[in-house]
Amino acid sequence: MKEQVVIVGAGLSGLRAASLLQSKGISCKVLEARNRIGGRVLSMAAKDMPELGRFDLGPTWFWPNHELAITKLVKDLGLPTIEQHTRGAMLFEQSQTGQVQRHVLPEGAVERSVRLAGGIQSLIGALVSSLPSETVLLNTRVNAIQLDQSGGVTIEAEQADGKKKSIRAAAVILALPPRIVVERIAFSPALPDGLIAGLKDKPTWMAGQAKAVAVYERTFWRDAGLSGQVTSWAGPLQEIHDASPETGYGALFGFFGIPSKMRQELGEEQILRQVTDQLTRLFGPQAGKPLALLYKDWASDPETAVEEDAQPLTSFPEYGLPAGKSSWEKRVIFAGTETASGHGGHLEGALQAAERAVSIVMESVKNNLL
Repeated sequence: MKEQVVIVGAGLSGLRAASLLQSKGISCKVLEARNRIGGRVLSMAAKDMPELGRFDLGPTWFWPNHELAITKLVKDLGLPTIEQHTRGAMLFEQSQTGQVQRHVLPEGAVERSVRLAGGIQSLIGALVSSLPSETVLLNTRVNAIQLDQSGGVTIEAEQADGKKKSIRAAAVILALPPRIVVERIAFSPALPDGLIAGLKDKPTWMAGQAKAVAVYERTFWRDAGLSGQVTSWAGPLQEIHDASPETGYGALFGFFGIPSKMRQELGEEQILRQVTDQLTRLFGPQAGKPLALLYKDWASDPETAVEEDAQPLTSFPEYGLPAGKSSWEKRVIFAGTETASGHGGHLEGALQAAERAVSIVMESVKNNLL
């Protein structure tokens, strides 16, 4: 194959595809619109307090008994894991003024899950370290993809400084949320209407969500016999879990139950004030004075969410490959967790989609189609 494969998107799926292609001797380039790698994987340290560790504001865990691709990859890369803490009682909150209920679940009721020490960003970093330098181009937004008469592909991109960049490729792997593909990239020839409709119909996983992490000096809730797990109908967090590292500090993280529009109207300061009020109601005065509060609203991230993603999901979306690629067959390949036939939305789905995309490339190379 004379020309390289270009991957659009430096999230887990795109970087895994790049590492697999490189291992098979296929040259590739990864283009990323953000100024960082990881996509929806985001492990952050508290500002001016890196000693507290990094905490996941995107995907957090995986399930080794069911998610084999990520389990094997983490083991192969030698990344240390932390088993999710679930020992102790769960809390249930029905209102801000009512009594908080405490329940102990039967043994084995919670499926075993694990996190990565240092956050899921550790996996992203390990994948990037396996690539040749300058494989990933940050601050490079793809605006157009053109298929020429000879079957080659030209990618038109714009860098953060406004400079235009034109890149030739044998094929393109789109490791982006499907709705971002439709809204941000112009195709020539145009994608079929049926394919566009199918892409728009795949909600971006996590795009309407926001997440907060409160970091403490210690895991005081465990001392009280609590798991840190909460289900709340009062909010603003509707689901809370233990996110403590193995460094002695404690942490609780939660997903919001209030819609994105309301979050934006309230603003981050008011939102986080409500979070500490809720944690205090649930866990006592110690919870009201965290060492650090981290917050990420994915609905406000233009590289993740489009307007349609502001609508809360009422059921788990039907993910999988879009159909009807017509003249783009074998030249534009879809990856990303929303295109996985199984485990869509999860880290496992992102890896499975990457493996499938690379297998398509390799099949085309074998048949001299690229």
